[in-house]
Amino acid sequence: MSILGWIILGLIAGAIAKILLPGRDPGGLIGTTVIGIVGAFIGGWISARWLDRPISADFYDGATWGAAIGGALVLLVIYRLLFGHSRSR
Repeated sequence: MSILGWIILGLIAGAIAKILLPGRDPGGLIGTTVIGIVGAFIGGWISARWLDRPISADFYDGATWGAAIGGALVLLVIYRLLFGHSRSR
């Protein structure tokens, strides 16, 4: 999958992570979008590196989507812990 494909996957993964973890984020929509893109890259890298699941060239691979969404969720939780919890506002 190309870099553009990973960016699109990250945008969608960020949106899904935002739906799964609703609330006001310190960075707003742009911050959540960046977290989704970075989470997709990190999730794919972790999947390929430590989970012995090579990254598929297919955009519609379920494991790739799971890794991207998982990475975005983890980064969103870490971001909220570091820069303010959404429920306290």
